[in-house]
Amino acid sequence: MTGWLHHLIITPILLPLLASALMLAFDERRRVLKRWLSLIASALLIANAAALLWFTSDAGNAGTDSPHVYLLGNWAAPFGIVLVVDRLSATMLLLANVLGFTSLFYALARWDRSGPRFHALFLLLLMGVNGAFLTGDIFNLFVFFEVLLAASYGLILHGAGTERTSASLHYITINIAASLLFLIGVALIYSVTGTLNMADIATRVARTDPGDIALLEAGAAILGVAFLIKAGVWPLSFWLPRTYAAAAPPVAALFAIMTKVGVYVILRLSFLLFGEASGDVAGFANDGLLYGGLATMTFGVIGILSARQLTRVVGHYVLVSSGTLLAGLGIGGQSLIAALLFYLVSSTLAISALYLIIEPVERNADEDDMIEGIAEPVFDDEYVGAIEEEEDETGVVIPGTIAILGGGFIFCALLLAGLPPLSGFIAKFAIIDALLRAGAVGPMNWTLIGLLIVSGLATMIVMTRAGIDLLWTPGEDAPSRLSLVEVAPIALLLAVCLALMLWAGPVMAYLEATSAALHDPAGYLSAVAGAPPAGSAQP
Repeated sequence: MTGWLHHLIITPILLPLLASALMLAFDERRRVLKRWLSLIASALLIANAAALLWFTSDAGNAGTDSPHVYLLGNWAAPFGIVLVVDRLSATMLLLANVLGFTSLFYALARWDRSGPRFHALFLLLLMGVNGAFLTGDIFNLFVFFEVLLAASYGLILHGAGTERTSASLHYITINIAASLLFLIGVALIYSVTGTLNMADIATRVARTDPGDIALLEAGAAILGVAFLIKAGVWPLSFWLPRTYAAAAPPVAALFAIMTKVGVYVILRLSFLLFGEASGDVAGFANDGLLYGGLATMTFGVIGILSARQLTRVVGHYVLVSSGTLLAGLGIGGQSLIAALLFYLVSSTLAISALYLIIEPVERNADEDDMIEGIAEPVFDDEYVGAIEEEEDETGVVIPGTIAILGGGFIFCALLLAGLPPLSGFIAKFAIIDALLRAGAVGPMNWTLIGLLIVSGLATMIVMTRAGIDLLWTPGEDAPSRLSLVEVAPIALLLAVCLALMLWAGPVMAYLEATSAALHDPAGYLSAVAGAPPAGSAQP
């Protein structure tokens, strides 16, 4: 990646930052302008992420696995700040920005009018998430974490309400505590290695003095707790189902990527700092990730079966998803990591789509549950389902609204339950296959397989029950109206899931190459260490 294309690496950070700063110059009466600015910015972010994905693939990277490095201020690593895009970060960027665009589009129906500065906060959250995926420096990882958290504090309160405010206070408190742990962990690691550049730390870990190993592991453990809080691991996940249930639907849909930021960082640092070449600290905390992940899955399954609200069901499935990823990471293996990455993409898309579907489904069931102070949808002339007049006739007529919501609801239920032939089934099948092909299939492999199957069964039972209660039980009132601006983002997310099923082979091949690069970080280390400043003599 040369010339102006090289600046595509920093664009996912600069574009939302500049767009959000521009919006602050306009008051809330310029809402239409803000909508266009945010939509254009989020669409450009998808295009940018897709270009980065292309440049990290075999076709766009001349058949090599070398990551692309961007030197901020033109200072070489480890003295300067670096941004690094490789297969993993490019995948996460594209996933995050697809969720960002669809959630933002959905919010145009009415949710962006329920509070001030919605679009600016939304883009700042995307900036923080994008920066966390791109940074090659632990301290700047903390900076981007704080940016996304600060924006999420405003978004979680968007729309007011007693329940939302109460849940938000818990969310803010636990994340402030996690930020403190983050700083303590960073300080301990720096005291041992003398650097904060991830690649530079990785080269020094293997040479750590035996007397400093305990201090290094303590710092990594404290840092890991901060990431695990964000990933929603049990017992640090008590805040998540309630918080996500209280959030506005487009905010909750975007928050589906938030737990995956924690999982991403654990995945990245585990292979960089504690891989096979890390000497005495190789494999540090793998057992903790395994047992914590299995406990999180168990807690999530119990929560799914016991939850009374559909939003709480989805919140507990978020925990099942995070637990699956962490437990699989604890077991390890190149094939398993590739399958887990496929599962991460599929489950995150399905969770986000379901959060968007839930609101019109529950609105259809009981319009008295509408949030006070929210206006009717924006595009009043573009309704998909017209209100049906009551008529005495033989047979059952399914209104357009119920047909659309029911179809999307069933699609999401099948995805989350992992039933064939959709991408959720492919992901779970790949995970089980990798677990059974492991050299020694131990009891933990079987436990993870069992929990995967049980979680799918529990999800199918609960989603079927909810569908019958909310969608397919005849009501006295006509179905509520559904706007095209609500249908389109849901359809886009489900279409991406369908594309994952249709092109599962090429996607899995890309993710297998991603897993191989993670297991052999030499390419990452050499790319960061060997990136020359612009204008310097090339070796």
